Amino acid sequence: MIMVFFGSTAQPWADDADFLLEHLSPVEMHGFLETRAGIRTQRDPHEQDISVMEARFQGELSAEIDAIEGKYKGDAWSDAATEKHEYETREAWCFARPSDFLDLKIGRQVLTWGTGDLVFLNDMFPKDWQSYFIGREKEYLKAPSDAAKISLFTELASMDMVYTPKFDPDRFVTGEYLSSWNEELQRLAGRDAPVVADKPERWFEDDEVALRLYGSINNYELALYGYWGFWKQPGGKKSGRAIFPPLHVYGVSARGQVGSGIGNIEIAYYQSVHDESGRNPWVNNSELRTLIGYTRDLAKELNASLQYYVEYMLDYDESTQNLAKDSTRDQDRHVITLQLTKLLMNQNLELTLAAYFSPSDLDAYFRPTCRYTISDRAVLEGGVNLFFGENTDTFFGQFEKNTNSYMALRYSF
Repeated sequence: MIMVFFGSTAQPWADDADFLLEHLSPVEMHGFLETRAGIRTQRDPHEQDISVMEARFQGELSAEIDAIEGKYKGDAWSDAATEKHEYETREAWCFARPSDFLDLKIGRQVLTWGTGDLVFLNDMFPKDWQSYFIGREKEYLKAPSDAAKISLFTELASMDMVYTPKFDPDRFVTGEYLSSWNEELQRLAGRDAPVVADKPERWFEDDEVALRLYGSINNYELALYGYWGFWKQPGGKKSGRAIFPPLHVYGVSARGQVGSGIGNIEIAYYQSVHDESGRNPWVNNSELRTLIGYTRDLAKELNASLQYYVEYMLDYDESTQNLAKDSTRDQDRHVITLQLTKLLMNQNLELTLAAYFSPSDLDAYFRPTCRYTISDRAVLEGGVNLFFGENTDTFFGQFEKNTNSYMALRYSF
């Protein structure tokens, strides 16, 4: 009886294995080994001298079976700054196209949309500015989401809908790597006073929905956006702990050729659901955010992107009535950004500059980088994160003592 039982079940499993081997495409394997080191250029009493010090391995596997694609990408690294060994799955998804008008992508994935160049208005997918500010590769600015993405295509317009069953916040500054302004202590703080936040964590209750409807008219790309979830960084306080209040975002964007370059405009209305009147001092006010940008080639192998970004706080008067004078912020925050990219030496040398200047806050951030391709597999990179500020409680000004320089060597396979 036992032999009959096992014999009856072994054949289907063998048939399944044969089917997979017959239809499975060759598994592609990629990855890299990297060492990265950085140091602060000035003394910060709230942080250690090293800004980044890690050895990292990334592995990537991808395959296809019939009309279904799958991908895995994971990072493992030793972090001397935190004295920890870490692992993260950055991608683990399946993609299918059941019909010509429908795409499905389910699993951990890196998502992005919008028209900004390193400025995000309607892109409400998680970011990791902390990694960016300490000198990690730019790809780590985009954090992964555990989500399902559905894309519909028609001749008139197309639509993307992303459902995240459990809230994925930004990887905000907590004090582990960077010191920052602590509103409660009214001073800079880092490892001595880490930020403690209560994150919404209930599956299918604390969820997020993002929607994009887009199309083209006369070669101009137009899009409408919607988001229903939470502030991606702590947007309030409750019982002395940072919280993520509910947030709805509605926006629009346009992008297309203007003269000899590409122009873009994007607008987003941030509706703070728990503070629509502006009278709650413990929750972020609603905001209107706008962006105007222009990109063009200035010369051979030299590209420039200039943007003007404004955050406008709604119900400002009501908000300031319930806050201490020292805690009020300006109603407007203006930021000018400039991105420059220059290729030299047969495109083996790449020089880039990401620059941000706020005329309202009187602070700035510059990230010049130099990337040299030694061979098809080896790349050497160096850069600086420079922060300046008139005051220590503005966005870039608070990071002034975190100014750092870094170098990295990566070997890909």
